[in-house]
Amino acid sequence: MAERGRAHPDTHSARDQLKRGETEKIRWMDLMRRLGISRVKGTAATGHGSACMSFELSRQEDELALESGVSRRDCLTSVAAAAMGYTLAAGPVRAAAIKTSTEGLASGAAAVPVSGAEMPAYFARPLNTAKPPVILVAMEVFGLHEHIKDVTRRLGLLGAFAVAPDYYFRLGDLTKITEPSQLMPLVNSKPDQELFSDLDAAVAWAKGQGGDTERLGIIGFCRGGRTVWLYAAHNASLKAGVAFYGSLMDKPSAAMPKNAFDLATKVKAPVLGLYGAEDTGITPDQVEAMKDKLEAAGKTAAFKIYPGAGHGFFADYRQSYRADAAEDAWNAMRAWFKKYHVLD
Repeated sequence: MAERGRAHPDTHSARDQLKRGETEKIRWMDLMRRLGISRVKGTAATGHGSACMSFELSRQEDELALESGVSRRDCLTSVAAAAMGYTLAAGPVRAAAIKTSTEGLASGAAAVPVSGAEMPAYFARPLNTAKPPVILVAMEVFGLHEHIKDVTRRLGLLGAFAVAPDYYFRLGDLTKITEPSQLMPLVNSKPDQELFSDLDAAVAWAKGQGGDTERLGIIGFCRGGRTVWLYAAHNASLKAGVAFYGSLMDKPSAAMPKNAFDLATKVKAPVLGLYGAEDTGITPDQVEAMKDKLEAAGKTAAFKIYPGAGHGFFADYRQSYRADAAEDAWNAMRAWFKKYHVLD
């Protein structure tokens, strides 16, 4: 994990950081030109309006980093982060974000048939392995960006046929939206029933590609963690799920009429919940209430709450990343999937 720099109160240091940022921006723009990547500045259609996006390195961005104690030396510029496929809506992207090789894997983009359309997806599976177990990767609210793809590759290296479906595709490319205020109304409009249908379609696609759906698992992060809980209540064929800081008690809406807590008694597969003790949105009290409800219903579930970790502690591209908690959580996930016969 990259060491955090201090905030620099003197204006000379701030100017020096701005100059370094501008130099890095020019270097990345030149690299993008040589790679044939177009610099994006303008408007991207989302299907629910438009989201202005500019990959300019702004003075505002530098001031925010300085105020929060994040050194520019520890973070990618917006230009670099966007070129590498990361979301810009989650704040500065850590330069030390984990990058997993594709060696030993078949991986890449896929098109999954869904009702009236084709849903984009990213997959990774081990080469020369017959009928690998299928693990769905349920993404955060930021769309199918590089971190989720990297997690998919990590699962592939564990022996899984991992599939990350872009079930928000009908709303546009969420990875290009930079403002959470524009993002949240879109993801909150996704109907749960449509979500389940999209996930079922991803399972059917993986089976058609040689995946073993008799050993079906699901893993998810943030909103995707909520998806794990709900999909475990939806799909009786699921063998196990792992929810990383998935919300439990969302306010109901027309699109999302029931939350994970409401559906606890309907859960059909063993689920491991991984949460941060410092998460202010999903508090330890909520986690304990969920645990009690599952136990009372005779459901198989386990929880780990990590001291000193907040929301997004596994997201190695974000400032919320906590390496020790993330490593332990990954090992716990692997052990859970082995215990319930998803992974060998």
